[in-house]
Amino acid sequence: FTREDNPRGLLEESSFATLFPKYREAYLKECWPLVQKALGEHYVNAALDLIEGSMTVTTTKKTFDPYAIIRARDLIKLLARSVPFEQAVRILQDDVACDIIKIGSLVRKRETFIKRRARLLGPKGSTLKALELLTNCYIMVQGNTVSALGPFSGLKEVRKVVLDTMKNIHPIYNIKTLMIKRELAKDPELRTQSWERFLPKFKRKNLKKRKEPKKKNTKKEYTPFPPPQPESQIDKELASGEYFLKERQKKRKQMEEIKAKQADAVKRRQEERNKAFIPPKEKPAVKTKKATTEKKIDIEAIKEKVKNAKKKKLGALPEEEVKLKMAADEKKKKKKK
Repeated sequence: FTREDNPRGLLEESSFATLFPKYREAYLKECWPLVQKALGEHYVNAALDLIEGSMTVTTTKKTFDPYAIIRARDLIKLLARSVPFEQAVRILQDDVACDIIKIGSLVRKRETFIKRRARLLGPKGSTLKALELLTNCYIMVQGNTVSALGPFSGLKEVRKVVLDTMKNIHPIYNIKTLMIKRELAKDPELRTQSWERFLPKFKRKNLKKRKEPKKKNTKKEYTPFPPPQPESQIDKELASGEYFLKERQKKRKQMEEIKAKQADAVKRRQEERNKAFIPPKEKPAVKTKKATTEKKIDIEAIKEKVKNAKKKKLGALPEEEVKLKMAADEKKKKKKK
């Protein structure tokens, strides 16, 4: 869009203002001359109000591009959301757009929100860097918003990944899908075909099963008749005959019932006390059986063994070995002869 397309300029003055947090004041004060210079090329005025904490952009008589004010509005929005000036100034280019995704209200619990936001960043910002490379976008996660800056096709993917992450779908699944799409886009034959058969389909495996109650309430069969009316105290007294008794008789009956209950309680208490005096049951004594002598001891044989042992000298050989030795000596003598 050039000056020749709109030589007379704009009829009315348009302006946009946005607030910025206190911690951004020092940075904006430092880089504000650069912001004014960048917007001055498009004939848009920029004002910084440090007392109110706001930034304002307005068109001038020289402004010829009607969309320049919208780009200037996006620039001050990005600066307010902690995007550095070097990146934010790219919004003034024609092929660059921006998207500020609000994630603060997507999760109820604060702890869960912080965990899922950290999951989007990844260890040492690796997940965010991978997402930036695949989508050709600059992404800034700050507070309750995610600011993205890049081409329209990339911004669409970034928004999808961010919202899925806040819905408890890990960003790695979407990153895998983007990597496959990137490879498929290189093939000219597949550009006109559907890519559904190539893309992975991830299913949730850790779904929590609903715990079934221990006591299941079974529904009773429907009957058009109402339930029977419960008996009142008077009905019960009429049935038992107490209704026709006099006050004295009623009191006497109540006292008798109380005394009977007290007597039962006393009896029970006495039984519990007497339990301590009941001796425990003794185990029956086991009778030891005498060892049965099946074999009779031969005393005469033992006496003979003792006599033979006395006759032998200490260290002497037995008779059989002596005889064998004598026979061996006689054979040696005969051979020598």
